[in-house]
Amino acid sequence: MAHDPVFPVAPVALLLFGVVAMVLLTVPTREMEEEPGRAYGIVLDAGSSHTAMYVYRWPSDKQNGTGVVAQHSECHVKGGGISSYVGQKGAAGRSLETCLDQALVDIPKNKHHLTPVYLGATAGMRLLEMSSPEQSAQILQEVGHKIQSYPFSFQGASVLSGLEEGAYGWVTVNYLLENFIKYGFVGRWLSPGRSTVGALDFGGASTQITFLTQHEVEDASDRVQLRLYGQDYTLYTHSFLCYGRDQVLKRLQAHLVQSSGHAGTVFHPCIPAGHSVTVTLDSVFGSPCTWDRRPTPYDPRGRLTVTGGGHYEHCVGNVTEMFAFDGCPFSRCSFDKVFQPNITGSFMAFSAFYYTHSFLERVTGLSVSTPSRLEEASRAVCRMSFEEMLLVAPEQRPRLLDYCPVSVFIRVLMLSGYGFDDASFPRISFQKKAGDTSVGWALGYMLSLSSLLPAEGVALRKALTPWAWGTLLFLLSLLLTAVPVFILLRAFGRRGKGREGAI
Repeated sequence: MAHDPVFPVAPVALLLFGVVAMVLLTVPTREMEEEPGRAYGIVLDAGSSHTAMYVYRWPSDKQNGTGVVAQHSECHVKGGGISSYVGQKGAAGRSLETCLDQALVDIPKNKHHLTPVYLGATAGMRLLEMSSPEQSAQILQEVGHKIQSYPFSFQGASVLSGLEEGAYGWVTVNYLLENFIKYGFVGRWLSPGRSTVGALDFGGASTQITFLTQHEVEDASDRVQLRLYGQDYTLYTHSFLCYGRDQVLKRLQAHLVQSSGHAGTVFHPCIPAGHSVTVTLDSVFGSPCTWDRRPTPYDPRGRLTVTGGGHYEHCVGNVTEMFAFDGCPFSRCSFDKVFQPNITGSFMAFSAFYYTHSFLERVTGLSVSTPSRLEEASRAVCRMSFEEMLLVAPEQRPRLLDYCPVSVFIRVLMLSGYGFDDASFPRISFQKKAGDTSVGWALGYMLSLSSLLPAEGVALRKALTPWAWGTLLFLLSLLLTAVPVFILLRAFGRRGKGREGAI
């Protein structure tokens, strides 16, 4: 029995689609055809507790804001921050050598002299500037000389203000999330129309909150105006010096020493019960954040025994006393008489916020996504013995005693200070990286100083060459023509077969 001829219309169409896709994948794009290579930039983030080096890269023909800057590599300097090398001539500069040597390897040699290097110091150096401007200047000079001994293009070493640190962190977060511009399918950089995300940074010596606001910023020192990609942004940002992780721990110990009448042994409700440590008075009172609580007479080499109590409620009470929630001179304050509008939108929390949040979830098994879960997790950690914590997180041994007081501090800061609640707290994303890029102020700093963030929008840029676009249009036209032809051939075949049957 004869069968009607079958024309495989669908497989042929799929075949043509495959041909189109292969052509698109093999045709040289505009970027591949014209890009002479990559450009690189280096930022040294000189924090209070340590220094990190970030190497960024982008297509070298894409200056002035095309949203393609990505992290190439990173390196963490061993030892403390550069401010910890006071009195050690040349040590701050030498501490950077390992990471700068790595940059020589990470960046192609022919790009070394074209690669800008920026060093930005944050709250640790701001504190040193307060206590000894001469020593601060000397350390900046030493690290500058060390960087200049390498074949990169040194752009300077400076101390960021708290306002700059907060604003650059916000720029980094929203740049990485593509909230400013996004590359569209048709070859145009587009505004994605998404809301921006606030930034919450928690370093060693300060903490920053930054977010877009429609409300009047009553304190002009907390207002930042930015124009990026043709859009205007009014930010609220504030940096709380002495409210960073390391300084909070010092201030809490100083408060407990003062409350005990400066006795040689101090009961600490925020560290595990029965656990004791001995510290020097200088480790507690040697910071500008605790000078006002020094005992009289004061011997920096004096010893202090700190004995743990593991008492959550007493820990909360003592941490809360570090904040001042009264006497607001504005319509609304966070704490310490600092103006803050109501928080709006989503936030990304990074640095020590991320590490503490991650630790809480790991050791308690809780998803810390609400205020009640944060309290539950903090309470659980504060009741654990040192041995219990060591069992689940042995690699964290040097910092295990800190997680209870730091988690309690974060709870008081976010809920009582900043004003997060059951509705807004779940909109905080705790992250270390966005994609393959570490979150912090460093990327925003480099983007701004290297003019990779334009004030105005970027123009149309074709993703394919004219030849490639012509080929694509030809193949699509061929596809649209071929399908009807196959359908007609099949119809004629059936009609001819029908006439043969009738004869």
